[in-house]
Amino acid sequence: MFAGKHGEDYLSYPMIDHIYNKDVLRLAANISRTDPLKLPDAQASLRSPLCGSTIDVDLRIERGRVSDYSHTIKACALGQASASVLANNVIGKNADDIQNVRDQLEAMLLDNGAPPKGHWKTLIALQPAKDAKPRHGAILLPFDAVLKGLRDFK
Repeated sequence: MFAGKHGEDYLSYPMIDHIYNKDVLRLAANISRTDPLKLPDAQASLRSPLCGSTIDVDLRIERGRVSDYSHTIKACALGQASASVLANNVIGKNADDIQNVRDQLEAMLLDNGAPPKGHWKTLIALQPAKDAKPRHGAILLPFDAVLKGLRDFK
């Protein structure tokens, strides 16, 4: 007991297991593109004020599209999983492409929207985090950082 309550009154372990599921953990464990780029065209650093997650991204950009990418992220497994999916799919994408996926991801988290499709379909692993609102910033952070880098390059 703590403060007159049993531990299960504070934490719901099934909920935590549901949010930090095996797919999220697998994505977070297989994060790629972590070696810094030499002479990037754009860089962006962001911090989620609610959870404290941080990301630094390096971008090479050709004709408005990401031609190379690297990142350093300090976040929970949800933020790392999101960054992992982004790293696997960002090459060849422009700001509109990234914004579209970010908007779909946010709608999935906030409004029970459909998960992103195509190359981004593995983001469905993050769907259980819809009830973990303090973690939404970490999940969206990689997309916001890439968008900032692309905007700052112009």
